[in-house]
Amino acid sequence: MDALLDWVFLAATGAIAWHGITFRDEEGERDWVRLLFGCIALIFALRVLAVDILGLPVFG
Repeated sequence: MDALLDWVFLAATGAIAWHGITFRDEEGERDWVRLLFGCIALIFALRVLAVDILGLPVFG
């Protein structure tokens, strides 16, 4: 059950990151708040992928 939750969290944060990083308004401008939260979501998604799913060690 815990592995399934990791995959669901990875999919959700990945979708949020994709939307936040690639979003543009009608004028073609990027919204800095969406870009910021997209980058934060990407960091969380990569952390879950590396540590919880792939089992890489955590340093620090």
